[in-house]
Amino acid sequence: MFFYLSKIFWFFIQPLNLAIFLLLAGLLAAMIGRRRLAATGSVLAFLLLALSAWTSLGAMMLNPLEERFARPPPPSTTMPSTFAGSGDRMVETAVLARRFPTAKVVVSGGTGALFLDGEGDAATAPRLLTALGVAADRLILENKSRNTYENAVFTKELVTPKPGETWLLVTSAFHMPRAKALFDKAGFATVPWPVDYRTSGKEGIGLFRDNPADSLQATTMAIREWIGLFAYWLSGRINQPFPGG
Repeated sequence: MFFYLSKIFWFFIQPLNLAIFLLLAGLLAAMIGRRRLAATGSVLAFLLLALSAWTSLGAMMLNPLEERFARPPPPSTTMPSTFAGSGDRMVETAVLARRFPTAKVVVSGGTGALFLDGEGDAATAPRLLTALGVAADRLILENKSRNTYENAVFTKELVTPKPGETWLLVTSAFHMPRAKALFDKAGFATVPWPVDYRTSGKEGIGLFRDNPADSLQATTMAIREWIGLFAYWLSGRINQPFPGG
């Protein structure tokens, strides 16, 4: 139930969709003669899009998430294992796999989309990682999970980590606080290895510091991550609203 509610809620609350719904509400209000309500909906939609696409709001919201966990020194052991996601995380995982040639590589992620068809990380990983030089027999694939909570629970069930083992948790820096907290809650000890940074670390208030599409994407990711942290905390799936190292 949590999965479906979270997906439906996010469909309506993400900035671009919310702006569209506000504009539709304003249009309907204008059609029935509610001019003040129509103006309110239009102004709110404009402000939402303008702040998301033309300002540094998204980067400023992402930056505290990305700086919450610093990347540690490389492990002293030559046999760590890694947990990977998609995109730049896959590339970093391939680099780590070459650095530690005896490590197993775990990729967790099924299809998490509610309305659209897609391919999960565990389905994409064999093609991408083997193309980057990682042998297929080193891969452990978990393809049932639909969100980060299930990533943690199902991955622990799959690999049954043992005391003394080193597991690197490789994911986007902005997502690391939620991912690390969920793995901790599941009883799976990991070393955070943040990658895929989206901010410079020197973010400040400003206009047109990036192109509108990237700014909108950054705002969308940041809002989703902060809402996810708060929702997981309220539901008891993590212990703190803003987990840290």
